[in-house]
Amino acid sequence: MPPHVKQIFELTDVGLCEIIVPSVVFFEICYLSEKDRIDVSSQDIIAHLAKYPTYFQQDLTFEIISEAFKISDIPELHDRSIGGTAKFLDIELITNDPIIMESSFVKTFW
Repeated sequence: MPPHVKQIFELTDVGLCEIIVPSVVFFEICYLSEKDRIDVSSQDIIAHLAKYPTYFQQDLTFEIISEAFKISDIPELHDRSIGGTAKFLDIELITNDPIIMESSFVKTFW
């Protein structure tokens, strides 16, 4: 993770920033954990959110789904819903996914 991105997380941990996490990201984390591809569990996520109240879960709403389907240059459904969340909220998305970073519809930060 680049130092400037790590700094965003550190500032969020101490309450100086907020990070909004699309609910599908939590779904993907749990899936990767189930497949033993990452060492993070759903309980780890719950504990982190309880410890650091400046991380917020953004539910997948119909408005976000509508925004996601306006994004024509991100083919993968989950990535498109993540991009749609950022687009709907008009915020930058922290990602290192090259397809999302190249999207003309989503502002990204990495």
